[in-house]
Amino acid sequence: MKMMQWVYGMSAAVLASSCLVPGVVHSQSKPEVIIGYEDNGADPYMVSMAEHLFEKQMNADVQYKLFSSGPAAMSALASNSLTFMCGLGVPPLVTAIAQGLPMTIVYNQERYTNAAGIVVKPDSGIRDVAGLQGKKIAIVAGSQASFELATFLAAAHVPYASVTQINMAPPQMRTSWVTGAIDAAIVWDPVFSALRTSGGKAIKTDGDLPREASSYNVCIANAEWAKAHPDLVRGFVAALDQGYQVTMKDRDKALAEMAKATGVTVPVATSELAGYELFSGADQTTPKVMGLDAGVKTSATYLTLVNTAKVLNSIGRIPSVPASFDNNVAPQYSKHLAH
Repeated sequence: MKMMQWVYGMSAAVLASSCLVPGVVHSQSKPEVIIGYEDNGADPYMVSMAEHLFEKQMNADVQYKLFSSGPAAMSALASNSLTFMCGLGVPPLVTAIAQGLPMTIVYNQERYTNAAGIVVKPDSGIRDVAGLQGKKIAIVAGSQASFELATFLAAAHVPYASVTQINMAPPQMRTSWVTGAIDAAIVWDPVFSALRTSGGKAIKTDGDLPREASSYNVCIANAEWAKAHPDLVRGFVAALDQGYQVTMKDRDKALAEMAKATGVTVPVATSELAGYELFSGADQTTPKVMGLDAGVKTSATYLTLVNTAKVLNSIGRIPSVPASFDNNVAPQYSKHLAH
């Protein structure tokens, strides 16, 4: 938690002072690009990685760095040791924006449907969201899960403070589940599926959230850096789209690459991927994703930023709702992919 407070408390001035070179050091021939990512289960960006599409589309020396959660990745972004971050949930991004950090979504990867949610132990006595009162739930504080839990509790008229939240990384949840330290968990794949496989019952999934206040995995960059390096950003989103295209056209090949990347079987990877609504490069400029020009403000992504900020403000995670997210949604880098 101390780390998160440090990250979100950093001033915009600190970041802006070196915003033109976050994670990119120009060598004699190629720029160096560092892409951060989370283990959210099988995902098309793994195909982009496996087939070296980022290297090809950006003509860059690319390195990859795995993070356990979104809040953990934000410190690296704030210190300029990352160029891009993928697999990031919306709340860590909104929290950073609320602190003045100039971060922007350059690609919305997917919407969670059945790959994340609330799972409860079979002997917990919890049958629905109302049953969470007085119980212990594992959560990655400050992640997408904070927004989801608050939203689900409000819909069930359950006081937010009546549920004991225990902050831990997803891998820790498996151990706490076995030892009985928690009654429930709100988490994403692969841990969400693992807990269900071990007997847990899902009482809510992210598919229950409306599109304009939903759970998305997004790829972000420093907004000022992106403006200064549009060709690299366009190459980055093109590589993501190519990974999506391979996933759609050669599912067996894609699933094999995803399974290898995550260390799971192909059937498990198949199940994980089925929990997402995937977005192509052409989808980025449509209303269901980021829109374009005047349509950005009414897009599902923009409205989700607004609605997430309202929830985070209501539970005390951010002091106020940002006046605008106009600089934090950037579909223009995918415009060349529209059909």
